[in-house]
Amino acid sequence: MDNVIIGLEIHVQLNRLQSKMFCGCSTAYQNSEPNTHTCPVCLGLPGSLPVLNRKAVECGIKVGLALNCTIEEETLFYRKNYYYPDLPKGFQISQYDFPLATKGHIMILGDDGAERDIRINRAHMEEDPGRLVHAGTIDKAKYTMVDYNRCGMPLLEVVTEPDLCSPKEARTFLDKLKSILEYLDVFDGSLEGSMRVDANISLKGGDRAEVKNISGFKGVEKALSYEITRQKNLQRRNIKVVQETRHFDELRSITVSIRSKVGAHDYRYYPESDLVTLHIASWVPGIRATLPELPDTKRERFVKQYALADDHAKSLTSDIKLANFYEAVVAKAAPKLAAVWIADVLKGELNYRNLGIDEFRPEHMVDIVQMLEQKKITEDGAVEIIRSILDKKGGSPEEIVKSMGLGKAGDDAVQKAVREAVAESPAAVADYKAGSERALNFIVGLVMKKTRGKASPGEVHDLVKSEVEKC
Repeated sequence: MDNVIIGLEIHVQLNRLQSKMFCGCSTAYQNSEPNTHTCPVCLGLPGSLPVLNRKAVECGIKVGLALNCTIEEETLFYRKNYYYPDLPKGFQISQYDFPLATKGHIMILGDDGAERDIRINRAHMEEDPGRLVHAGTIDKAKYTMVDYNRCGMPLLEVVTEPDLCSPKEARTFLDKLKSILEYLDVFDGSLEGSMRVDANISLKGGDRAEVKNISGFKGVEKALSYEITRQKNLQRRNIKVVQETRHFDELRSITVSIRSKVGAHDYRYYPESDLVTLHIASWVPGIRATLPELPDTKRERFVKQYALADDHAKSLTSDIKLANFYEAVVAKAAPKLAAVWIADVLKGELNYRNLGIDEFRPEHMVDIVQMLEQKKITEDGAVEIIRSILDKKGGSPEEIVKSMGLGKAGDDAVQKAVREAVAESPAAVADYKAGSERALNFIVGLVMKKTRGKASPGEVHDLVKSEVEKC
């Protein structure tokens, strides 16, 4: 999509913190009754004063460093003035001229299969507004309710340069950013509203549209795909694409216009007089020293330390929990074999059931890999064990092997089944002798039936071929 230009503004809740950005209210508002996690400060009542949560700023610096940004020597908070029902103060405490971090980059895999850097323009801190709950779609709601529980939650806004070229690349970027944030342990992506995206999109030669407050990475991809189609259709009809703010309606998978696009001057930014300038240069060395091993570095280590294929290393390090799970397994099991079974099989079974890696114990994976290595079970048997555990049927891998009869057939039994199957299939033997390689599959299937699936298909194929060639 050479004509597509996309830039993202990602609002990340630093929801691992115990208290909000400028007050002592708890951040654990999820699943609470509306308007029960509030106080005079986050509601902006007269006479209340904000007190900065230093831990939030430290988390913001940590993210900035992980995004390869320059951390500014000092940073300052501003009032961003606008009226909206979920903003009780009538302004949002944010940053403007002196953001926390600037000029960073993240490396992603582009649509062309090549790795490239997506530039980060800035990362700045602000407080979250409340939440509007519409009775119906935003453009046809009969009424709207306001929940202020989210007011004052610590937010980090990450703004990219317009370097993304397709909806797929936008989703890839968001996946990578989410992975970095979870490695830093400043963010829980499983919570509703933990990451919201404003997507700016234009086609070359046209004005851009901003799609606001998209939740969910699939939503971002769908919203951008719709916008590309909408803007292309307008261009074909020689209708000007106007600069505006749009809303993504998830139920209908369309965007709808909500207002004309405003500029920075419309917000009448001015410094927040109740908060002092922060001189943060001296904080950086200590925070840098606490940075964990990040996804790209861990991937490189996995390739070198465990001799993994790059695809497996990428898959295993995309999620910090999965990476930790793998390292717990390879402490007692073969690294390459474990990588194949965790990245290719276990991860697929988890995704199919919409489960996380927490649902599977590392020691169970160790048992499965060891039994495969010792040829006590077949690959099909290993898959059945994994499914049985995930489906909560109970038992350890060894107990499941016994109860389901998944033990691998002995060599003598397999050899006997091969000889019998070849003797019973003269037509298939003749077809193979006539040049039909596929004829062996019939005999292999017969052997598998005789051994009740307890033999390895690959080994059986080789044995059948050897036996047939003796005929």
